[in-house]
Amino acid sequence: MTEIQPRPYRPEDLAACLAIFDGNTPPFFAPEERAEFCAFLETLPAPDRPYLVLTKAGEVIACGGLIIEAEGRASFTWGMVARARHGQRLGTRLTQARLDLARSLPGITGLALSTSQHTHGFYEGLGFITNSITQDGFGPGLDRWDMTLPLGET
Repeated sequence: MTEIQPRPYRPEDLAACLAIFDGNTPPFFAPEERAEFCAFLETLPAPDRPYLVLTKAGEVIACGGLIIEAEGRASFTWGMVARARHGQRLGTRLTQARLDLARSLPGITGLALSTSQHTHGFYEGLGFITNSITQDGFGPGLDRWDMTLPLGET
């Protein structure tokens, strides 16, 4: 069995990451977010925005990263799993890889994320706390849930 491996994003991953986005639109992303995601990917790699992909047999099957902010905080950014691979615990694997990355960075004491009503329960199960909900915050019918997680000693 081929093992699933996290690795840093490379520019040649652009098409695969956009395909993952497209496969999750809708309901997990609004179509108008695609240009923003594409522009984000085109600025990588960047030291303040480490971005990972999960691969299996050389195929990119998930992607997501961090944005390092001031005052000891980082935010999850653009996390997604290929739609055909939902339900295989890859979201958990990707989240754990990003948590490990955040914990490896000096001075990071907490994480923030913005997600939707479709995935907030997943993050609550990992200990994230809901701070606010904005109806239609990402687009019509796509509410924004802002959540945080303190990073303690591991």
